[in-house]
Amino acid sequence: MSAERVHRTTHQVSVAAPAGVVYGLIADALRWPLFFTPTVHVEQLEFDGGRERLRMWATANGRVTSWTSRRTLDPQHRRVAFRQELPAAPLRSMAGTWTVDALTPDRCRLTLLHDFTVDGDRLDEVAWVRRATDTNSRAQLDDLRHLAERWGRLDDLVLSFEDTVRVHGPAELVYDLLYRIGDWPELFEHVTRLDHTEDEPGVQIMSMDTRTPDGPSHTTRSVRICFPHAGRIVYKQTATAPLLAAHTGEWSVVPDERGVTVLAQHSVVLREENITTVLGEHADVHQARRHVRQVLGRTSTTILGLARRHAHSAVTLL
Repeated sequence: MSAERVHRTTHQVSVAAPAGVVYGLIADALRWPLFFTPTVHVEQLEFDGGRERLRMWATANGRVTSWTSRRTLDPQHRRVAFRQELPAAPLRSMAGTWTVDALTPDRCRLTLLHDFTVDGDRLDEVAWVRRATDTNSRAQLDDLRHLAERWGRLDDLVLSFEDTVRVHGPAELVYDLLYRIGDWPELFEHVTRLDHTEDEPGVQIMSMDTRTPDGPSHTTRSVRICFPHAGRIVYKQTATAPLLAAHTGEWSVVPDERGVTVLAQHSVVLREENITTVLGEHADVHQARRHVRQVLGRTSTTILGLARRHAHSAVTLL
């Protein structure tokens, strides 16, 4: 019976924000990659009112893991219950709840509970799961508290945009160039170094040095999830540029009867405390938004332009 032993963890944090704001951040799982450090990507597979089914990717103890969860949303009681389907080894089961309790109109308590069982109840595997759960829970609660307590400024700090290009060539060639990141230092002048691994097909972990047009360089690290049959590559930066607290994005290759549309999508959270350090003592949030849009847009259009030329050249040679 030891294999059926249920292990429980409880994590709490007090948040200086209205309970409804905190619940809204928890309920909107599709934005978790932008808001929660461990979460890499979320796909909504099903949604029916207060119930949804999600495919999630996240980092845990230095590894990228993936699972499918079913969630029940209860906005009246500000409670979200979840249960993983077929959790990855060594887990046999994983479930839990998020609960938001209002303390005052502008303060609440957030509680995150986990119940899990481990196949065979081996002590080393129980310890691994507990360590990963503790680390990710603390990170999620800290991230959420930090965001919620700035809820009045989130509209200014969060920025999403996209760039597109039309390609008259095979979608497969465009996707191939976006996928082969190991070749990027040879193809793009702004990429001075890039190391990557792909231990699991379609899951790329990369570290990249890039140089901005005005000279300074910085290092970013990312996890990329590749969906070749859908023509999509989504990514989450796990180490960002100094001006960004979070950065997620997606490359999409969308064919139609006349050609291919390629999209580069970005979502970022500005690191407000670094704005004057990076842009000068008189810079503000609005200048930071314009700067990020210009820099990331310029990089995206460079990559999109090369992808278009790559596909067009192949068509010309045929």
